[in-house]
Amino acid sequence: MMTAELRIAYILQIHKNPEQVNKFIHQLTANNDADVYIHIDRRQREQIKTKIVKNPNVKILDQSLICEWGDFSQIDTTLLLLKEVLSANKSYDFVCFKSGQDLLVKDGFHEFLSKNKGQIFMHFNDITWKNKGVILLNWPKVTRKRYTNAHPFRIYRRSIKYLYDKGIKLFPNTNYWPQDFEFYCGSQWFTISFEAAKYIIDFLEENKWFYHYFEKTYTPDEWFFHTLLMNSHFKSKVVKDNHLFLRSGISLRERNSPICLTKDDIPFIEESNKYFARKFDESIDNEVIDYFVNKIYESTLKNHHLIK
Repeated sequence: MMTAELRIAYILQIHKNPEQVNKFIHQLTANNDADVYIHIDRRQREQIKTKIVKNPNVKILDQSLICEWGDFSQIDTTLLLLKEVLSANKSYDFVCFKSGQDLLVKDGFHEFLSKNKGQIFMHFNDITWKNKGVILLNWPKVTRKRYTNAHPFRIYRRSIKYLYDKGIKLFPNTNYWPQDFEFYCGSQWFTISFEAAKYIIDFLEENKWFYHYFEKTYTPDEWFFHTLLMNSHFKSKVVKDNHLFLRSGISLRERNSPICLTKDDIPFIEESNKYFARKFDESIDNEVIDYFVNKIYESTLKNHHLIK
């Protein structure tokens, strides 16, 4: 069980399944050592907000955006959450960014963080010239949506990227970008130190060009925060692991996106030794959700008993 010396601000983006979200919230706040800040997509906010558990450690943001896959609205939503945490004027050690379809699947995350204060846990990939096309080009908004079939705009994207790989740069991003800033890309979900969270907001206030550069890029949520922190003095604090298990799809419909986990995935989740997993959906398999909710609950009870 974690000592009271460490406190975490969890920031969640949600858009569905409030009862499932409540189970996740209970996991995160079980020891009363964390606060949860929630952004509900504007399209579902009125239906969902009254169903979220009432808890002094839970804050639903008053401001709500339409948050779309692969769009810059993902960045704006995350920034709203970070600003809400900072405006609370509370003393946190870490800010942990999750979705409403995540779950805690292994106990001990807070103890782990207490031994790694100041670190940043953020997965990122090695970037080659070829896969920079998504960030070095400007993409019309309609091409930045998630298409799950052979949609014309999906074909358009692949065509533009193919030409880019061949050295033909159509629609280049001509916004200012300093030559000494390298690009980094990875999963959007992270756990960062509170100092890093403050740095992000301060940096963007003083460097408007950074925000502007990404506004018409494709999947900026996989680049924005990685690039910002890896080009800062926090680079030495970044650990290339966000402690999140997910399984990507291989079909045309699911390619490049995490698929919903089921009870058949339980052995793989546990073997991964990760603290969190995504994504879960109660309408697809509620059994796997209850399995991990009960597992963490029983572990929490055991830890309380050992301490007493």
